[in-house]
Amino acid sequence: MRPRAAGRTDAGVHATGQVAHVDVPGDALPNAYPRAPRAGEPEFLPLVRRLGRFLPPDVRVLEIARAPAGFDARFSALRRHYSYRLSTAPYGVQPQLARYVTAWPRVLDVDAMAAASRDLLGLHDFAAFCRQREGATTIRDLQRFDWSREGDLITAHVSADAFCWSMVRSLVGALLAVGEHRRPASWCRELLSATDRSSDFAAAPAHGLTLIGVDYPPDDQLAARTLITRDLRTRD
Repeated sequence: MRPRAAGRTDAGVHATGQVAHVDVPGDALPNAYPRAPRAGEPEFLPLVRRLGRFLPPDVRVLEIARAPAGFDARFSALRRHYSYRLSTAPYGVQPQLARYVTAWPRVLDVDAMAAASRDLLGLHDFAAFCRQREGATTIRDLQRFDWSREGDLITAHVSADAFCWSMVRSLVGALLAVGEHRRPASWCRELLSATDRSSDFAAAPAHGLTLIGVDYPPDDQLAARTLITRDLRTRD
């Protein structure tokens, strides 16, 4: 039995909203329980508790449910949501947040970053922002890319139907160049015409990135969504 996740992330990236599925033979389920669920208790709560004792401390299964027919954690997804957090505080990042927030030592113009981000929304070939994988498309529908600021904490909110390898970190890395005024806001839009990964900017560090959610269609549309996702997308 091999679990399959909604999204694959680079080493060092976090997830609070990951979704995975695994095909389990029906006759194996009774062996998974330390006891039968009590009246009114969620069906798989005992298994959730048991996994909490066996998994490493940085991994937790929050909920287990029976998947509807046609569900695939990866291919049934409508969109994924990520956040990327940076701190421009002069002292860096508070210790309790240091694992999840990137310290950025230079001033950032968030308004310029937001303007440049809007130019990237929509269905485009994001080849300039993706590490290439043979046979994989780099065409994606970027549905949200905006920024918020709370004191020294700056957060990018990024959503798309899917992301290619290192795409979110690369998008953030390019926007940091705009935020530092090393590049004009129009530069990001020009990158959409590239056919290969751009070397004009570096991807943002992995640890500031978190997968925070995955959206799925209604149960009766899961199988159809899987067929659409598996179809290799082109610009036409």
